Amino acid sequence: MKKLLLLVFLFPLSISAQEYVDLFRIGYGQTLNNNFKDSDSNTNVEFFDVGFTFPLVLNENHALITGADFSFNKVQLFPKSEFSNLYSTNLKLGMASTWSEKWSTTIVLLPKVASDYHDISSDDFFLGAFALLKLKKNENFTYRFGFYGSQEAFGLFTTPILGWYYLSPNTRFEMDMSLPIAADVSYKLGATTVGIDYFGIGRSYNVHYENIKTLYADLSSLEFASYLQFNALQESVLLRAKIGYSTNKYEMYADGEKIDLGLSAFSFGDNRTQLNPTLSGGVFLKLEAIYRFHIK
Repeated sequence: MKKLLLLVFLFPLSISAQEYVDLFRIGYGQTLNNNFKDSDSNTNVEFFDVGFTFPLVLNENHALITGADFSFNKVQLFPKSEFSNLYSTNLKLGMASTWSEKWSTTIVLLPKVASDYHDISSDDFFLGAFALLKLKKNENFTYRFGFYGSQEAFGLFTTPILGWYYLSPNTRFEMDMSLPIAADVSYKLGATTVGIDYFGIGRSYNVHYENIKTLYADLSSLEFASYLQFNALQESVLLRAKIGYSTNKYEMYADGEKIDLGLSAFSFGDNRTQLNPTLSGGVFLKLEAIYRFHIK
């Protein structure tokens, strides 16, 4: 599956049944030995991400959503080339509203700058947005339906969002599903939690080379992981160690080569010429820390 968007920082605000908000998240990891197709060369992928979300309560039914996310990837984009540093910084501005005991909505704008941050220009600026409708079935279960759209270097990408949130009556078992973007299933064992998760990542970055026309990296990756989490300070600080597998595809294209439309896992009108060999997936390790604010 290609070009799935990572919106993990936003989903905690989108769930009526949850009684917490993840205000801050930071993570660092590496994917090991990604091989270039038909080549004896390989590369590791180093990645770092940090994000915060700050809701401003306007009244009992509406809250303004503000925040920002930053990500950094270090990878060889061509066999035996120098490592490239790819950055993405996006702001979050939106509104979370409760309309009744059952219905609520979240709408967020996501402007971002994504490139190697050499000679930053308006070409490195992209605009995205998502909208989510939540239906609270009962105190433990909430449906969610939504839509995401984003301008990228390769063109327009969109995807529907279908999912649910479930918390068992004893608060030990939790399912947080936002497909095809993210999924998280966990079970709490007192001070520790064990779980499995999935993230679909899709981003693009403009890459500048001397005496060469600007290229862009089209990143699409599916990440599957299991994790062990330590719950500290009355479950306000979560420390998580993860191991999993990531497909990690960094495809390089000339600036101006676009698709007609990206819709979830499908690309329409994709006649682009890929300039680098395809990267294989690899095992990844990651450490994460989360600051969680409990509403009750």
